[in-house]
Amino acid sequence: MPASLKEKLSKKAKEENKSVNATLQSIVDDSLTKPTSSEPLEKRMFLGKRVSARQFDELDGLVKVDGIYYRYLIESNQPLELGHDYIIIEAVGNILTLRPLNNKEE
Repeated sequence: MPASLKEKLSKKAKEENKSVNATLQSIVDDSLTKPTSSEPLEKRMFLGKRVSARQFDELDGLVKVDGIYYRYLIESNQPLELGHDYIIIEAVGNILTLRPLNNKEE
C-alpha cells in the first residue's frame, strides 16, 4: 500500500476511534454493498420494483414510476397485459424493461 494511502487510512481510523483494520473492513464492506453514485438513478432506485397495471398509460406507451413517466419494454417482446403486475428488471436511460409477474409471485 502506498505510504500516502496508508497515512490517509490511519488518519480516518483515528478520527473514527477504530483500528486501521476495522476502518479498512468498513470501507470495503460499504463499497461492495452500497450502490455507487455513478450508477444511474433508475438503476439504483427502480430495479426489482413492482409496477401495477394502473401505472401504465397504454395510449402513450408509458409507465409512471415514482411520479416520472418512462418508456417501457416487456421482456421477450411480450404484449402488455393490463391485468398483470410487472417487475422492473433493467433500466437504461428513460427505458425500463419489465417482466410480467405470474400468479405465484403476486
